[in-house]
Amino acid sequence: MSYNFLLVDIFLLSIPFILLLSTKAFLLADLKAIWLPSLLSAVIFSGIATLFSSLKIWTFNAQYLMGYYYRNLPLEHYIFLFAFSLAGLSIYTFLNHKFTNNNLQRFSLALSNLLLGLCVAFLFFAYTKWYTVVAFSVLFALVFYIEYVNYKLRFMYRFYRAYAVMLIPFYVCYGFLCNLPILKYQFAATTGINLANIPLENHFYMMAMLLSVVYLFELFKVNEVK
Repeated sequence: MSYNFLLVDIFLLSIPFILLLSTKAFLLADLKAIWLPSLLSAVIFSGIATLFSSLKIWTFNAQYLMGYYYRNLPLEHYIFLFAFSLAGLSIYTFLNHKFTNNNLQRFSLALSNLLLGLCVAFLFFAYTKWYTVVAFSVLFALVFYIEYVNYKLRFMYRFYRAYAVMLIPFYVCYGFLCNLPILKYQFAATTGINLANIPLENHFYMMAMLLSVVYLFELFKVNEVK
């Protein structure tokens, strides 16, 4: 039994509490508001993770795990999905309180269109790669839906800002997971493009996960106001 993966989870879970203790820009009310969207996002992406695990698209090194599994996934990965969503949403909320100016929102659609084009390019050129296809398909669907279907909620600039900051804990966590290695990827299921030994697809898969939790958060917030 090893607690290496669990340490990554604890690091992520500590982020909202560090923000809570160190600044007035993140309050206890914010912590209460973000747990449910984070839990729902974790449930959704645990389904995708279960599929990946069953297809051996990614595998976990038992040497670094506690040894508790559910549906082919270690317990630590379920915690990771929740903790990652919670950390990302806490950073999103903190930045919104700290920097209230939203003038750059008008440029977010152009950035989203570039992202949609990038998704289409990867889906076209790497259509035989399972991880690539799923990661970019999910991201494309989310961005297209938010920008062109449910367009009344305008938060994409704030999302992109939070994503840029969230890349810091992303590299800490996945650098640890991929280089130890706790998490291994099937080479044939990815493009083979790695950054610091982290598959390129991870950056966009994480973006999709963060976008889903931010969207749920904003949706719940609007419904509360109504």
